[in-house]
Amino acid sequence: MFDLPVKTKLQRTHANNFRKLLIDLGWSREQYSVYVRYVPTGMSVAPEIKQVRDQIPNLGKVEVLAITDRQWSKALRFFNAQEESPLSAPDLLTLF
Repeated sequence: MFDLPVKTKLQRTHANNFRKLLIDLGWSREQYSVYVRYVPTGMSVAPEIKQVRDQIPNLGKVEVLAITDRQWSKALRFFNAQEESPLSAPDLLTLF
């Protein structure tokens, strides 16, 4: 999750570059400033987190939150005021 300044052209460029980095690392957009990535249990994400940390624009706020498969699967999801059916567990290379 992130909140990056976008008032100037340079700030917008930095914010867009940060979004592109996340996509290049295999993250997908859940909401405008919320990106998610499935990581199977036991895999280390430390190298990717370091890449993300190194590319955070100045004045930006970034939060990384890890949740388990079980927690993700128990989340309630609504679309157009209707509850969506639970998502199936992703395959190893599937993003959600």
